[in-house]
Amino acid sequence: MDLPNCTLGALASNSCVSYDSLDTAGTPPKKIMLTLTLSVLAVVTTVINCLVITTVIVTRKLHHPANYLICSLASTDLLVAVLVMPFSIIYIQKEIWVMGQIVCTIYLSVDITCCTCSILHLAAIAIDRYRAITDAVEYARKRTGARAAVMVAVVWGLSILISLPPLLWRHYSGDAEQDDQCIITYDHIAFTLYSTLGAFYIPLLLILILYYKIYRAAQTLYMRREASRASRYSCMTNGSTMPSSYPAGDGSPLPQSPVVPQDKSFSDPSTEDRERDRTRVAARACRRKSRRSESCRSESYRSESRRGTFGQGPRISGTRERKAASTLGMILGAFVICWLPFFVKEVIVNTCASCSISMELADFLTWLGYLNSLINPLIYTIFNEDFKKAFQRLVRCNHY
Repeated sequence: MDLPNCTLGALASNSCVSYDSLDTAGTPPKKIMLTLTLSVLAVVTTVINCLVITTVIVTRKLHHPANYLICSLASTDLLVAVLVMPFSIIYIQKEIWVMGQIVCTIYLSVDITCCTCSILHLAAIAIDRYRAITDAVEYARKRTGARAAVMVAVVWGLSILISLPPLLWRHYSGDAEQDDQCIITYDHIAFTLYSTLGAFYIPLLLILILYYKIYRAAQTLYMRREASRASRYSCMTNGSTMPSSYPAGDGSPLPQSPVVPQDKSFSDPSTEDRERDRTRVAARACRRKSRRSESCRSESYRSESRRGTFGQGPRISGTRERKAASTLGMILGAFVICWLPFFVKEVIVNTCASCSISMELADFLTWLGYLNSLINPLIYTIFNEDFKKAFQRLVRCNHY
């Protein structure tokens, strides 16, 4: 991404190292290897994002608003791979801008807007996932294709608003001293703060907060499911341990009378009444004992579940929590590792007049940010079984 900075093929401040100061007689083999490596990254990024987009389009099972956001993210990353990376490779290889200022303006516009849009897409996906897990029933009704389209439109609108001021400043600054460079020169710290806060730091804070809440909500959901599972198991266990003799329409066991007359015609009426009374008393006592036994068994099961010593439920819950944590960790880790160094450099270089970095390091940090456009489609689809099966069918040309 190329915000106002001193990155090769990027917007630059006055504190940046000029390409004129570089030795253009660099070692050809190293430059060839660098060009080939960056070209391979651009091609792989293009292919992976095209694969994600095609998979969502041709697979009916993936026609879901959440996947529409992922498809839009892949489209944005595809634009970075097709319209930004090749120009940056040429700029690095030539060390000067040879394609004219009109192409330079288009290149910078696409670079800033698409990279900002890619980052904001990650924030939009985080918002969508947070709503889906914390307000599942209500949000399921609102989670439509139209709503996803509105979110995509808002993301693109914000991206244009964030990238527009630096571009307008470049257009009206009238600086004709650097015709062989494709940069923006300015002395206003406000542009740096506006661009970096809007394009990275605010979305980063939002993503961190939302994914933390998503993880906590998922943890709570797993605990509730385990409690529900424990309750169902308790009912099943109690039902299986009850005596098998039940009167019709009653859930309590049928008491066994200590004296059962062999023939009622020979029984004394008073003795029969006493037997009936004893039967009622025994039935009530048996019901109370059964309820106490059920309570004890239920409490024992809950205690064992909490200790994780009974059944597979707690272990399954732990596995799911670890998988969710690892997935969120990969998403956040890739995003932070790819973009944080670049934006830290942006703030330092453009707010400190005496600070500068080498062009090699600036190029590396820029392409580290571009690398996120390759990682995004992999992370957001590799843990989805539907996506993996759809990928396999697509590769085998076996879609129906």
